[in-house]
Amino acid sequence: MADIMIPYTVNIKLAARTLTGTLNLQNKSAVDCFTFLAFLLNSPCFIYVTCALFMCAYINGMFFFSSVLTSEGIVFITDFTPSKPPGSGGKKVYIASPHASPAHTKPPPAAAPAPTGAKKALNKVKVLITNEKPTAEAVTLNDCLQLSYLPSKRNHMLLLYPREILILDLELSQTVGVVAIERSGVPFIQVTPCAQRDALYCLHENGCITLRVCRCTAAAEEATDPEQSVQELVYDLRSQCDAIRVTKTVRPYRMVICPVNENKAALMVSDGRVMLWELKAHAGRTSANPSSCLSPLYSPVAFCGAPLGPSQKRIQDLSLNSMIGQTLIGGEVPPPSSNQQEVQLKFLLSGLLSGLPLPPFAIRMCPPLTTKNINHYQPLLAAGTSNGSILVYNLTSGLLHKELSVHSCEVRGIEWVSLTSFLSFATSAPNNMGLVRNELQHVDLPTGRCFAFRGERGNDEPPIEMIKVSHLKQYLVVVFKEKPLELWDVRTGSLLREMAKSFPTVTALEWSPSHNLKSLKKKQMAAREAMARQTVSDAEQSNVESSVISLLQDAESKSETGQAISAREHFVFTDTDGQVYHITVEGNTVKDGARIPPDGSMGSITCIAWKGDTLVLGDVDGNLNFWDLKARLSRGIPTHRGWVKKIRFAPGKGNQKLLVMYTDGAEVWDTKEVQMVSSMRIGRNVNYRILDIDWCTSDKVVLASDDGCVRVLEMAMKSASYRMDEQDLTDPVWCPYLLLPRAALTLKAFLLLQPWSGTFTMDITQVDTKSVLQDPELTLLQRCLLVSRLFGDESDLHFWTVASHYLQSFAQARQLSVSSADGGDAAQPPLQHHLDICYDVLCESSYFQKFQLDRVHLQEVKRSSYEHTKKCADQLLLLGQTDRAVQLLLETSADNSSYYCDSLKACLVTTITSSGPSQSTIKLVATNMIANGKLAEGVQLLCLIDKAADACRYLQTYGEWNRAAWLAKVRLNAAEGSDVLKRWAEQLCSPQFNQKSKAILLLLSLGCFYKVGEMLHSMRQFDRAALFIEACLKYGVMEDISKLIEAAFVDYARLLRSLGLREGAALWASRAGSAGVQLMEELFHGEGGGTEGPLEYKEFDLGEEGTE
Repeated sequence: MADIMIPYTVNIKLAARTLTGTLNLQNKSAVDCFTFLAFLLNSPCFIYVTCALFMCAYINGMFFFSSVLTSEGIVFITDFTPSKPPGSGGKKVYIASPHASPAHTKPPPAAAPAPTGAKKALNKVKVLITNEKPTAEAVTLNDCLQLSYLPSKRNHMLLLYPREILILDLELSQTVGVVAIERSGVPFIQVTPCAQRDALYCLHENGCITLRVCRCTAAAEEATDPEQSVQELVYDLRSQCDAIRVTKTVRPYRMVICPVNENKAALMVSDGRVMLWELKAHAGRTSANPSSCLSPLYSPVAFCGAPLGPSQKRIQDLSLNSMIGQTLIGGEVPPPSSNQQEVQLKFLLSGLLSGLPLPPFAIRMCPPLTTKNINHYQPLLAAGTSNGSILVYNLTSGLLHKELSVHSCEVRGIEWVSLTSFLSFATSAPNNMGLVRNELQHVDLPTGRCFAFRGERGNDEPPIEMIKVSHLKQYLVVVFKEKPLELWDVRTGSLLREMAKSFPTVTALEWSPSHNLKSLKKKQMAAREAMARQTVSDAEQSNVESSVISLLQDAESKSETGQAISAREHFVFTDTDGQVYHITVEGNTVKDGARIPPDGSMGSITCIAWKGDTLVLGDVDGNLNFWDLKARLSRGIPTHRGWVKKIRFAPGKGNQKLLVMYTDGAEVWDTKEVQMVSSMRIGRNVNYRILDIDWCTSDKVVLASDDGCVRVLEMAMKSASYRMDEQDLTDPVWCPYLLLPRAALTLKAFLLLQPWSGTFTMDITQVDTKSVLQDPELTLLQRCLLVSRLFGDESDLHFWTVASHYLQSFAQARQLSVSSADGGDAAQPPLQHHLDICYDVLCESSYFQKFQLDRVHLQEVKRSSYEHTKKCADQLLLLGQTDRAVQLLLETSADNSSYYCDSLKACLVTTITSSGPSQSTIKLVATNMIANGKLAEGVQLLCLIDKAADACRYLQTYGEWNRAAWLAKVRLNAAEGSDVLKRWAEQLCSPQFNQKSKAILLLLSLGCFYKVGEMLHSMRQFDRAALFIEACLKYGVMEDISKLIEAAFVDYARLLRSLGLREGAALWASRAGSAGVQLMEELFHGEGGGTEGPLEYKEFDLGEEGTE
């Protein structure tokens, strides 16, 4: 059942710094230029950028940020900015077929066995990326399903094919890795790369989601093929979820991964189901299967960016990078740690949202809410489907309550007989004689019990056209197409009357809401009271109070009246001539009543609705006839809408609204004023056809349509919404962005820091998160990282990740320098973890350089043409690997046009000296080459004579800021590299770039913490600025500069005061020095004095703020 896996966490991905307030003229400069951009692809060839003033066109393309995938190749847009259109049409490269590569055409060695399976798939890394259009024999990109950048690695891209994933290195223009499926494997349909770890979420055609994690392997140097004695990019299968049953109409559609935590996946199935999978990590060893070659996965030694304490609590499944450690590079050996545990990953189905199958549908709302059933009422909607199943939805929670397989054919109608049971009927396809098999089932929801209400009846008879249950749920009328109706007792399941063959053909029928139940109850009560008085003697009656007797009688009557009393009810119906008949039913007695002749202005009556003293009839011509039974008046209204298919009165005493369904839409009428309230029509305001209608409340309607949806609308035929705090959710939903902005900011400040209280207090109900947030060993940096994940704030998450790493790194370096100055042991302890490589140039230089060496080594092995060899040699020269670069230069064949230049270049590299004249000459040549447009060549010459700092300045002068930062990281020392990155940060802060958030991350990696604090304060990010300065002071990496500290603390205090957090505002104002004195006076003297209690935050609880 779907109702046993309910709640799920809602994650909303919003732009950076969502919680800093609205954008206005005062703080417009504080927002990065990329914050409010949206990209819209309009088929076939136009790309719209919202919040910008241009539109660019790329023919036959699909837009993927800065690249366009066409049917022939990939178009790279290198000058894409939000302020102006690209200056050119982009650079287009072509991808040849893997099987057209020379690596596939060369004959294998005679002694080597023919490659098969995965070995054969690995050979496809020889795919070529060229600037020339491939030949006709080469297969184009029509088979390519998806193109995506790898956020975990810079300048890497993947191409998804049905049976393999190709990893492209864009600098080398070569495929450097492949993820292939065995012959018996299920093809891919989608892949989502992760940023926190080098991992891929893959969706297969059978609905299975697999997680593949990258590892680097080095084959033995003694391998026969020298090309195999290298490192390979291998993505190991680490976990997979269960597959779904795929049919012609049921198949997986798409999946989406949580962008913040990357450990949750939602799978959309074509039948409307949404399956919510959650990745879990548990301690355990990898199976000792030597053929699997799987290296173990270890849990990280840090939590939220800081080393894990011996007794500190953690949330292992918080995110992907808190579940598994960093991917090792270059064959690194993991550092031993007592906190590191080997883990295994598994998928857990945490939620299932079931959709509707294919239309048509038959819907019916349960009996309305009354004062008698208010304690146990559930707003249940039953929807019959074309496959015979009935879905029962709880409209308060919006979730599937029950799914029942009741019939073997299409459900035609449903009628509720109580709050927990209903009758449904279905008819099979007619045979040669026009007869069908009718199925009339009684369903009890609490038990799921179904039984045939008509017993053995139903085979080879005319189809049922409608069923109608009386107002008191006592009687049932079954109307057939060419057969007299049947009258049944719902309580006993017995047939009361089967009408004679001469009985008129019924076209419309409705039960009257009037009955004599109240008068019968009064008579029965009076009779029981008289019996009670006769059985009690005079002496006993004097001892027993009359009130006690009445209570006993009342209890007895309530328990027996429902079964003993058969109230009189009556219904009306019309025949093919429009004549109205009146029938009365009481117990086993059925009596004919009055007959009303047909109205000449009405056509054939199709439906009737009756409430109170109002009777409404609709006909095939679109006429509505309103009868006032009390005043004995009638009024006909032509709607000119065609066939009136259904009419239903709204529930509620005195509510005379009427819902009318036509072939082309629906209307709501007020029967008191006899006027239309609202209307919808196909082609005018909707593009779907209505299949069934009903009222779900007194002011909301529910419609079933042919587009496969069931919609709840307001009475004005507009989309209805439901307040989150009014929904009947079984578990709480954690989504701060559903709160009002003030409430969300209050909750964030509440979770971040409570230094004015001895312990952290909170009222959220998530047990694991609550225990971790209340852990006294949780540091300020860990708390900020954890709250940013809980809020899904990606800007906050990136800032605190980088800040946490470098605050600890510079604090450790400071302590080592102090201990070295004092004569202590200056040996630096090994780093427990690095900043993830997805942060690229923000990583430490040593780790970044090691990754680049590993990368160029892989590129060197995968090269398959002279162009690739030349690029590898250029990269090796920039990295300072001159010996290996010379070897590659000498590999140039004699028939190559560049043979002479490469030979001279190899000689230059090997004979270069550090003498003054030679350096001057080479520097002069390099400068002239740069001035004449040979920037790359000039930079190489400068790097050969150890003038990488000058090369970086030239690159920055010509606008190559990323290349300059890359070169500074791999060749310069700390001081020179810092100067290069500082110039880049200044450029990012300029009005032309306006990417201050990126500049802040650069400054963090350089240890410019004071400048970071100034920028955060100038950008009006007062909460982040104050907490960052507080963390810097705790780690001792910022001097106590009173001006900045006072300004940041007092502005944060004002922010807390505006949120109503006076206790927190008082604390930060007291630490703001002279700047906070005035604010302290306003807090305690200007507003009546006195401070609030330390638990004042409780009045800003999540639930109360949501209803504010």
